[in-house]
Amino acid sequence: MNYTQAIEKLFPAFEQYYNLSKTTEAPFCARAEFRSHNEQYLLVRSAHIADIDSNEYIYFATEESLGTEKLTSLAEEAWKQGLAKITPYYGHKNSDITLIIFAEKIDDEVKKSVRKIKKYQSYKFGFFGWSRFKLILAQFPEKKYWSNSHGSEFKKLIEKTFRNA
Repeated sequence: MNYTQAIEKLFPAFEQYYNLSKTTEAPFCARAEFRSHNEQYLLVRSAHIADIDSNEYIYFATEESLGTEKLTSLAEEAWKQGLAKITPYYGHKNSDITLIIFAEKIDDEVKKSVRKIKKYQSYKFGFFGWSRFKLILAQFPEKKYWSNSHGSEFKKLIEKTFRNA
């Protein structure tokens, strides 16, 4: 299985909870969005206490060969596009931005530096929520995976999806 077939195999895992769009602007091949809105009341609906919004934007990319410059440009572009969709307000809890890259060849420098890529944005000292950046790299056909600290749960999902494939 090569890296383009692998990303197609991963899409059904996201279709259940995310709105998946396979047509997106370059350099990404697909995008998935998750939005959750929750409201809290005190005994009756008219005693509205709080709104809680949580969002997640996932960008998928495929690369034949992934170097440090390309990784940096993809990460910056995903972060920029994700932040453009966020509207912080008193009920905004968090909006996470995730980049999942499938590649055939990944440079050794990239493998070492992936854990160092960290992005975080707090809105009004956290009162209006925050945004975190999750990064996952998948190398196919070797089935090797790397992630930054925030992306470890997606790394586990991808490992589990391709364990027996």
